[in-house]
Amino acid sequence: MSKVKDFTDGKIFSPLVKFIIPIFAALFLQTMYGAVDLLIVGRFGNAADVSAVSTGSQIMQVITLTITGLAMGITILIGQKLGQGKKKDAGNVVGSGISIFAVIAIILTVVFVTFAPNVASFMNAPAEAFDGTSTYIRICCAGAVFIVAYNLIGGIFRGLGDAKTPLMTVFIACVANILGDLVFVGIFNMAAAGAALATVLAQAISVILSLIIIAKRGLPFEFSLKSIKFHKGLTSQIIKFGAPIALQELLVQISFLVIVMIGNAMGVVPSAGMGVAQKLSAFIMLVPSSFSQGVSAFVAQNYGARKYDRAKNALLCAIGTSLCCGVCMFFLAFFKGDILASIFSTDHEVILAAWDYLKSYAIDCFFTAFLFCMIGFLNGCGKTTIVMIQGIVGAFFVRIPVAYVMSKIEPVSLFRVGLATPASTVVQIIICGVYLFFLSRTLFKKEKTNDAPNHELYDVEA
Repeated sequence: MSKVKDFTDGKIFSPLVKFIIPIFAALFLQTMYGAVDLLIVGRFGNAADVSAVSTGSQIMQVITLTITGLAMGITILIGQKLGQGKKKDAGNVVGSGISIFAVIAIILTVVFVTFAPNVASFMNAPAEAFDGTSTYIRICCAGAVFIVAYNLIGGIFRGLGDAKTPLMTVFIACVANILGDLVFVGIFNMAAAGAALATVLAQAISVILSLIIIAKRGLPFEFSLKSIKFHKGLTSQIIKFGAPIALQELLVQISFLVIVMIGNAMGVVPSAGMGVAQKLSAFIMLVPSSFSQGVSAFVAQNYGARKYDRAKNALLCAIGTSLCCGVCMFFLAFFKGDILASIFSTDHEVILAAWDYLKSYAIDCFFTAFLFCMIGFLNGCGKTTIVMIQGIVGAFFVRIPVAYVMSKIEPVSLFRVGLATPASTVVQIIICGVYLFFLSRTLFKKEKTNDAPNHELYDVEA
């Protein structure tokens, strides 16, 4: 039987970092899906092909991150139920999650396969890249079931404190994606279509491997086919926790899509340069993203066990470690961005455009070390509504307006357009900081007066 990692006792820093490292590695490999697509297309195709994959992958990133946000509801709820010792409820959480995600997969497939050209048009895809963008979106969304299943399974594993299994499966899938890209794009010259096909096949492999592992190991709580249904109370809790995170991710990514549209309107070279820079920024933001997910799972168990001081200490450890990493990423991205951009493109103009945009993202490395850890803490406590609010405020009241204003200043600079991102992060930090202060002064003190619940014994991973 699979074991549950107990985060409610013992040291904080070492278990937290050990849990976050495989999360980071898995996110790195998952990000490689789109990056490898862009890398190989950039080597074997032209600027139009690069623009098609970069624009199409932005749409897929919106979908994926929205699904990941909803899956956080499962991670949080499983962690809290295990922290409370309610193992039967944890099994029913999984069953409810499967039911919810099955419906989502069907909707995504039908909508995006049918309206892929409309989405490409909405994105202002350059004329030279329009057909490629539509094809990329259509093929990727035809395999939406694998995107949904992968994130569902990943949410379950993280709720159990297991970050190593998703790492193993995504590593194998990433290798498959690279091989697929080399075959479909490099040999058969399928450009954007080949990149999309390779991505879908790789995700399918990841899901199949995960299911085999679950079937072999089992789960540390009661679960059967009868568990797969909409459990009324638990389904609403998953949606209560996950929907605000998913909505926040969706709206935040939409704000980034608006910025992509601004770049697309500037021409094919700025469009390609922005696409390359955003692929690189996805890697740069992996450290704070992995800390956010790790802190969520860690805090969820301690919040369920009512160990609030331990949860707050975990937040401080995470911020300090993430900030150290952020300083390193800043210097690499700001001063060596041209070298990084040359990995994805050989076009000198595209490289310079990407570097210009990347410098603004480098500044954000300092701020995201704070913001993402705060978000992870609030998610783990189940305070997902404030996470949604701060995301919406940052996206629609700061990021989009600032990007739009900067795009109107002559001469137009991708660096100035990109400054919208760190500007919004600062505002979001202020919102989260104020709420955390309120939480520490009121809710935690109030709940400490209540007796902690009795806990069932469960296996603890060594």
